[in-house]
Amino acid sequence: MDMDQAAVFLGGSILTMLGFVVVVAGVVAINNIIAKFWKPVRIFTPDSWAGINPPTQFVNQEQLDKKEST
Repeated sequence: MDMDQAAVFLGGSILTMLGFVVVVAGVVAINNIIAKFWKPVRIFTPDSWAGINPPTQFVNQEQLDKKEST
């Protein structure tokens, strides 16, 4: 490898990494803009499996009175 090839390789690798940094910064900026208006997508979290988790039950006044008396 002579000096010209090494310089081209170094310049190309530096420009590739700068391009990668610009793309990542763009994705982060777009994500921050969309996050204000978009509901997050939850695929593999417990709250995303509606059929598996039992529905939430709220306590009514009768149950509260019963608990307070005990």
